[in-house]
Amino acid sequence: MGGAGWHSRHANSDQVVIVADTFTKSERSRIMAAVKSKDTAPERLVRRLVHSLGFRYRLHDRSLPGTPDLVFPRLRKIINVSGCFWHMHGCAHCRIPSSHRRYWNAKLRRNAARDKRVQRSLRRAGWGVMVIWECQTRPALLQRLRARIIAYLKKPLRRCHSRRRRVPGEFR
Repeated sequence: MGGAGWHSRHANSDQVVIVADTFTKSERSRIMAAVKSKDTAPERLVRRLVHSLGFRYRLHDRSLPGTPDLVFPRLRKIINVSGCFWHMHGCAHCRIPSSHRRYWNAKLRRNAARDKRVQRSLRRAGWGVMVIWECQTRPALLQRLRARIIAYLKKPLRRCHSRRRRVPGEFR
């Protein structure tokens, strides 16, 4: 074993048991490094679809909370493409591994809580937010996704009066 392993504690004792990982430390590191947060296959598919509809966007704008995937500055709208597993969608793709459930539950709940915080802050800043889940990018669902994107991007963003920009010389 290459030094990698999981530590777990038996429920009825203070004994720590090291459960061997099936990969060496360097193999596990390589596998985890391959998990991407940007430019995933579902994200690239959504980008191609949006571009083919004639919309132009910016990628991963770091000046906005959460570094959104696709940003439409003129429209003040954002599209985030989320992996079902990593962001706890609840579909069939979001199956929590049977080993180390406590670790995975805590990690994935933190991800979901962060997603909600980021969406709330974006909306408060006047941005429209659309989340597209990985499972919604399957080939059988592309027409539905296309219609949903068109409806979202063509619909004007509802703004409350307090966020309205005032023109110099204009009185209320």
